[in-house]
Amino acid sequence: MVSLESLVAAGCLGDLRKRLCSRMSFGTAGLRAAMGAGFSRINDLTVIQSTQGLYSYLSRYCADLSRRGVVVGFDTRGQEESGCSSQRLAKLTAAVMLSRDVPVHLFSTFVPTPYVPYAVRKLGAAAGVMITASHNPKEDNGYKVYWCNGAQISSPHDKEILRSIEEQLEPWSSSCWDEGLVESCSLRTDPLTKINSCYMDELTSLCFHRDLNRICPLKFVHSSFHGVGHVFVQQAFLTFGFAPPIPVPEQKDPDPNFSSVRCPNPEEGASVLELSLLLAEKENARIVLATDPDADRLAVAENSDGCGWKVFTGNELAALLGWWMFFNWKEAHPDPADSQKVYMLATTVSSKILQAFARIEGFHFEETLPGFKWIGNRIHELSKTGNTVIFAFEESIGFLCGSLVPEKDGVSSAAVVAEMAAYLHNKNLSLNQQLHNIYQTYGYHVSKTSYVVCNDPPTIQKIFSRIRNFDGEGSYPKTCGGEQIVHIRDVTTGYDSSQPDLRSVLPVTRSSHMITFTLQNGVVATLRTSGTEPKIKFYTEYCASPGNSEASRLEEELRKITAALLDEFLEPERNNLIRRCV
Repeated sequence: MVSLESLVAAGCLGDLRKRLCSRMSFGTAGLRAAMGAGFSRINDLTVIQSTQGLYSYLSRYCADLSRRGVVVGFDTRGQEESGCSSQRLAKLTAAVMLSRDVPVHLFSTFVPTPYVPYAVRKLGAAAGVMITASHNPKEDNGYKVYWCNGAQISSPHDKEILRSIEEQLEPWSSSCWDEGLVESCSLRTDPLTKINSCYMDELTSLCFHRDLNRICPLKFVHSSFHGVGHVFVQQAFLTFGFAPPIPVPEQKDPDPNFSSVRCPNPEEGASVLELSLLLAEKENARIVLATDPDADRLAVAENSDGCGWKVFTGNELAALLGWWMFFNWKEAHPDPADSQKVYMLATTVSSKILQAFARIEGFHFEETLPGFKWIGNRIHELSKTGNTVIFAFEESIGFLCGSLVPEKDGVSSAAVVAEMAAYLHNKNLSLNQQLHNIYQTYGYHVSKTSYVVCNDPPTIQKIFSRIRNFDGEGSYPKTCGGEQIVHIRDVTTGYDSSQPDLRSVLPVTRSSHMITFTLQNGVVATLRTSGTEPKIKFYTEYCASPGNSEASRLEEELRKITAALLDEFLEPERNNLIRRCV
């Protein structure tokens, strides 16, 4: 890790300014930044400060904090040269709480991110902290906070915790720096055995065809991308009655350097699944499953006979999983009236395929803002009124089958996908064939998701300001790729031209940019800034009605609109944007 002294000696004023003159703020996934020295980085001090602020807020908000305690988990990240690791940061988080006599349920080893919110609810804790940067580059780490309902914190808690952090910047005592406190303090417990056992027991509620699973001839390959997933996915498979999946040997053990992948994000597709696909071909395995380093996301690829590998997008997987969850729910609840209490959820930048399901099948569908914190909190609200969420997703391969935990979960999703594949194989269908069956019934939904990198925040501001004043002040674009734009929603400003009062139904989020365009031809396109990375993401989808099954024509039309969205609105060359390249 570069020391501040060395930066001072080298006269690196720009770098010093970035590290020391700003603090991290809660994005869509909590605090996330590079590990390193400085207040804008993840390190011992900033984690201690964050935990002091969290304690200060919880002690005001939660009268029985000293009884309920907090849950703390961590992934496998770390920097050898600095000794900064997720495990060490988790121990320091625990030490701060223990120094204030707050019980801490600290996992003794790395766990999937969903285990923390699951434990918060199961143990009745006041809050949870997961030390992880998920699928970010190896240099990064993060501090993810869960509320007592198991969902990621949202407003106003995030802003209030940040304010509390700023009021508690001086470490309280030497105890806050004492990793050893977790070994010596009687208020620390290890929830691993209990939580793992309860989780696997409850996972059986998502298993519908165990007898079929036991005799399934399909082989599965699993990569954990050098993260936490290997052991837990193996157990989930056994819980469902399957033989364990074949692990990718180079990637099954923790490695903070992610040495066998160009980037530790399975969402990038075939280019980062290379070892998994090679092993699957060698083992004659039909399905590849890959969990990201903290096992909350899941990628899936299928070997289509004679046609090579099909790597499913998050939207395509959601179509399959949404169909599967409702198919099995309907088997157990044949009365159509029961559907009135059933919901599926998706973030607004994700495919509208669940909306098409709901329209025909009679259950409820709702959209949320991007980020699973919005889904998790909505699940909690719906459950209080006797409703059931049977499936929720975000297009960035984040899925929740059932409502076992109010967070995306790659472990349970892996087992559910395996069972769905086994069931379909028994009907002489592949996942890809079933996907096309779904599209024939509910309408083709062809989508494209990608991004450009912009390392200059003022340029991002300039781009979105131009869009909001495209045809004069306060006037948005009227066409895209020659197609008429019929509606515009801008949740940054709260504007929505489709509403009678022109106000967005979704909450206003001024901290990031997000504008959605609905075109006359049925394409929906969204531009938004990432909450965790220097990216402008774009999402386009052609939502065709049932019977309109000319997939190649729809794809070509979508390609043209997507290219125009980039060229006309983002102007990559003029603004020195870096197009996605993996």
